[in-house]
Amino acid sequence: MKYGRSRNTHENTPRKRRLKTKPLLVLIGILFVCNLLWFIAWLIPDKSKPVKDEEVASVDGEPIMREEWMTAMEKAVGRETLLRLVNEKVMETAAKKHDIDVSDKEIDLELALIHSVDNQSYVGLDAENERQKIRSMLILEKVLTKDVVVDDQAIQKNYDQNASLYNIATAYRTAMIVVSSKEEAEQALLELKEGSNFNVLAKERSIDPASANLDGDLGYINDKTENIDKSIAQAASKLKEEETSDVIALDDGTFAVIRVSHIMKGRSFTFAEVKDHIRRELALEQLPESITPEAFWKEFDAQWFYGD
Repeated sequence: MKYGRSRNTHENTPRKRRLKTKPLLVLIGILFVCNLLWFIAWLIPDKSKPVKDEEVASVDGEPIMREEWMTAMEKAVGRETLLRLVNEKVMETAAKKHDIDVSDKEIDLELALIHSVDNQSYVGLDAENERQKIRSMLILEKVLTKDVVVDDQAIQKNYDQNASLYNIATAYRTAMIVVSSKEEAEQALLELKEGSNFNVLAKERSIDPASANLDGDLGYINDKTENIDKSIAQAASKLKEEETSDVIALDDGTFAVIRVSHIMKGRSFTFAEVKDHIRRELALEQLPESITPEAFWKEFDAQWFYGD
């Protein structure tokens, strides 16, 4: 009997130990998970807390803080930029409501016609924003003229009388850096070859204030463009897209480096290609007054930061 009882006690002991150890392991596991979650939460920044303002520049030891910089930029261009964004959104909403479509081909046509008349149109805008602005303009014109009747004979007559306007010469989207000496131009060219940004360098170095304020942008130019040194137009015509020129001597004794970002190939547009464009132009002439996208704000419940 003693042997049997001793054997039973020996067999039961390990079993009792396992029953006591299991809750302990569970508790350790829970504590580990809690610590892990706390560590992850510690790593993730609390977005509810304001980000500490940082210094972006200083003058004689006096700092210029990021908040001050952002406030100044908002005052300088904030209203204009937001107005453009709101108007674009309003026009896109109008296009959906009135089932209006604007194709890339239509945008290409408008770009060619606009820049053949005025190379400064949309100057300073990059290609994407330029096309978006053209798109919004086309939507507005289509909404305003969708119910206006224009006689086909009037459209044909307008085309015949203005046929030369639809023969578009090749034009080059050009930016320039103008400096006082050949040495400065060569230095700028060297920096460009080493990777400097052309637009930034134009803003910093160019002594031509009109183009420098637009990152050097001249718009689309060719040999027919007025108020542009002929040497610049000639150099542009020899460049490929995204190519930079050598140093160019200008008539006024200064020197320039230019860059062509886009080439708009010349072509002649047929009556069929420009018929809708002419119809809109003639229809717009029948409207009693000029209308802007802001006229549609109330219809589409457009609201913005600046109030009324």
